[in-house]
Amino acid sequence: MPDFPVRKMHLVIEEIRHDGGPPPETPRRLGAILACVRNPFAGRHDPHLQDAMDDLKPLGHEMSERLIAALGGKEAIDGYGKGAIVGSAGELEHGALWHVPGGYAMRGLLNESKAIVPSCMKKGGVGTRLDIPLGHINAAYVRSHFDGIEVGLSDGPAPDEIVFALAMSCGGRVHSRMGGLEAWDVKGEDGLR
Repeated sequence: MPDFPVRKMHLVIEEIRHDGGPPPETPRRLGAILACVRNPFAGRHDPHLQDAMDDLKPLGHEMSERLIAALGGKEAIDGYGKGAIVGSAGELEHGALWHVPGGYAMRGLLNESKAIVPSCMKKGGVGTRLDIPLGHINAAYVRSHFDGIEVGLSDGPAPDEIVFALAMSCGGRVHSRMGGLEAWDVKGEDGLR
């Protein structure tokens, strides 16, 4: 059973009160939580990684709960995404370990959300930044929620670490006006519309 001890966590909340046009009635909020963990697979190739996703499930649940609380509760959250930055002694597939533990934790806590959780992974050194894509939690075609949030740590990941990240948003882009499926028209049946 691989161990992923957490060295540090970082939580960030963004509030967008203006984006060049009139201020919205309610500011848009975005948040992200990052966990910098030791990579038990660093420096070696292991052909059997999938079981390690189970070991990360408690971390995904803890991070999801903390981010939901920081954003004021699940009722306002309607967007999400996830990502990972793998240190240089790891491989990109180590970041892919986050798909199930990170994505399913958010989906379960946000009322069994239907849409796929947008994701981004990369390898990088200390201070690497990552743009986590965001999408609507129940309908991938809601254009107002196509967005992202930039995250990173000033002191991670070290070569033998991984930074796992989750992101959520409350509302679409402040001045969204590109048409398409609107959030209030979502049926939430198939994850697309």
